[in-house]
Amino acid sequence: MHTLIVGARGQLGRDLVDVFSREGGVTGLDIPELDITNADTLRAVAEQIRPSLLVNAAAYTDVESAEDNRAAAFAANEDGASHVARVAAQLGVPVVYFSTDFVFGGKKSTPYLEDDPIAPRGVYAESKAAGESAVREVCAQHFIVRTAWLYGIGGNNFVEKILRAATTRPRLQVVHDEVGSPTFTRDLAEATRALCKTTAYGTYHAVNAGACSRFDFARAILLGAGLTTPIDPCAASEFPSKAPRPAYSVLSVEKLRAASGYVMPPWEDALRRYLQARETQ
Repeated sequence: MHTLIVGARGQLGRDLVDVFSREGGVTGLDIPELDITNADTLRAVAEQIRPSLLVNAAAYTDVESAEDNRAAAFAANEDGASHVARVAAQLGVPVVYFSTDFVFGGKKSTPYLEDDPIAPRGVYAESKAAGESAVREVCAQHFIVRTAWLYGIGGNNFVEKILRAATTRPRLQVVHDEVGSPTFTRDLAEATRALCKTTAYGTYHAVNAGACSRFDFARAILLGAGLTTPIDPCAASEFPSKAPRPAYSVLSVEKLRAASGYVMPPWEDALRRYLQARETQ
């Protein structure tokens, strides 16, 4: 088996390369050598490599910036996703596309299921939902994997932002009315590999088990890092943003477990392992 991973230098991409390399050859590419918005270059590279699986970890992920850069967000998240999926279909191999909890409206109070109606709000959410549709349309052998609140080694993620803030500010404020499932990229990569061992194509959710508020997550980060910076809960309305964010976006992972046998670890355990791993970098 040989896997082509695009977006290989992002926090998720790096873990995907490591996990998939345990079971076969891997080619990991990223900008500038490969831009998924360039269909011709993508096709030429893929035809040369002839992978047995295409994993698309490339995306426009700056939620706030997307509001002012709609064309760029859709170019990567819809057009780019379509290009990758189309190449996979032409080669007759499966494709993986990563999507987001943001495709849901955030009005539920129980975990979202894969077939719940989506209600994307904001450019980023709309572009990722459009990417899902594009992938479904052009490649029957697809795994669409929705995830949430990602953090991984080397990324500019929520964990790192909280740790930096805790060492530069006398006191922190973090919103308590946004609830989701923090997800370690390493666990997402493992779940993706387990899913790709099957032919159970379709849409899945893959997040670390359990749920918490942003405030609870931040408090656990500080505790795990041995930091004593005071932290206070506040409302999301106190930190206005251009992009709307779902107040509740917990995702059910039962379909993933049933299809692949992979059980997502609890978010608390994932955070502990991440904090340990970053100390060795």
